[in-house]
Amino acid sequence: MEFALLNGEIIDRSEAKVDVEDRGYQFGDGVYEVIRIYNGKMFTIDEHLERFVKSAESIGITIPFTSLQLSEMLEELLIKNNLETGNIYMQVTRGIAPRNHVFPTGNVVPTLVAYTIKGVRPLESLKSGVKAILTEDIRWLRCDIKSLNLLGNLLAKQKASEQGCFEAIQHRGDDVTEGSSSNIFIVKNGMVITHESNNLILKGITKDVILELCIKNNIQVQERTFSLAELEEAEEVFLSSTTSEVMPVIEIEGKKIRAGVPGPITQKLQGLFEKEIEKQCGLLVNKVY
Repeated sequence: MEFALLNGEIIDRSEAKVDVEDRGYQFGDGVYEVIRIYNGKMFTIDEHLERFVKSAESIGITIPFTSLQLSEMLEELLIKNNLETGNIYMQVTRGIAPRNHVFPTGNVVPTLVAYTIKGVRPLESLKSGVKAILTEDIRWLRCDIKSLNLLGNLLAKQKASEQGCFEAIQHRGDDVTEGSSSNIFIVKNGMVITHESNNLILKGITKDVILELCIKNNIQVQERTFSLAELEEAEEVFLSSTTSEVMPVIEIEGKKIRAGVPGPITQKLQGLFEKEIEKQCGLLVNKVY
């Protein structure tokens, strides 16, 4: 039996259902998080919960549990499901109310759901790298909110998939923003460059870990907007996300980067990232470096 968290209770996952008038279902009126699990432990849990609460507050939802309570419930869920490697998916919506674009009034309680997903690290892709395409960023202007409204991201990811690629690198005009489900980094003159964390991108938890690793290990790093031309001329390109970690990008729009092999700075950051995982969650059995 698998278990899920529904409004503070851990129950049989098959029984975890919400009403058809839940605003998450009808409007995408909610936010979510994905937390990575290594060795049965949650990686960067505090940062994920902080972003989860901030995203909810940004759209006027007050989560009916403290971060400590959420952490304890997720820990219990992990134990119940005996998850060693994979993810926790968690979302909160504004709750159940008659369909109306205006926020409901009265005693409407937010709906909180979480469940676990088994999954292994993408070691082969981490070692060999992945391909990407370019696509215009058609999303709204509050990408810093981890909203349930992901149609723009889905359309970009589907376009990449149809072309046999792992990711779609999005851009607004000449400015590169982020991937459909990742943050994008380039290496230029030995410096790691990634888009500043503002309303046009999601402030990635993995991205922030990478920035800290760069600073601690004397790798030059800069948060700023970079252009399509800089992307094309980059010495190295990599992406980051909760599930993709530090993922080399070896080809964009059919053009190979570094002859189609991961670069040395990307590889160094992969090794440093694995050490950070081990620091928080214990030794990894299967490693890239």
